[in-house]
Formats: sequence, C-alpha cells, structure tokens
Amino acid sequence: MWTLVATILQLFLLCLLARMVLSWFPPSGGGAMETIRSVLFTVTEPVLAPVRALLPPVRIGGLGLDLSVTVVFLVILVLLQVLPR
Repeated sequence: MWTLVATILQLFLLCLLARMVLSWFPPSGGGAMETIRSVLFTVTEPVLAPVRALLPPVRIGGLGLDLSVTVVFLVILVLLQVLPR
C-alpha cells in the first residue's frame, strides 16, 4: 500500500518538474509540446491552486514568483521521507 502511495507521489514530483521546465519556454502555439503542457497543467493544477490561494506570488520588482510549486514539492519530499517503508 505505502509503495503505491510513494510511487504516485514520485510520479507527481516528475510532473511538477516537467511543468517547471516547460514554464521557462513560451508556448509554441500547438503540437505535441502544447499537449504535454496541457496534460501536466491538468494533473498538477488541482494541487497547486489551493496552495497558491493561501500563498500568493511574491513580488520581486515587476516579477511575480509563484512559490506554490516549491511548497508542494517540499511537502511531497517530506512525505516520502516519513512514509513507512
């Protein structure tokens, strides 16, 4: 049971990482990358949105830094460490 939970959490971490990397590149206007971006958004946004509502983006000059991905990432890492093996 805990192995399944840990596997799901690890897959979610991979989705978060992929979403972060893809966010560094502008949308291309279609194609396979946009499909992947859409799937990653669909998978991760239900978890990130409530965290983002509690922790709004930090303003750095004219830039808004979204910390929700970092918070969720760290929480999952902690969960993976405390789950029974």
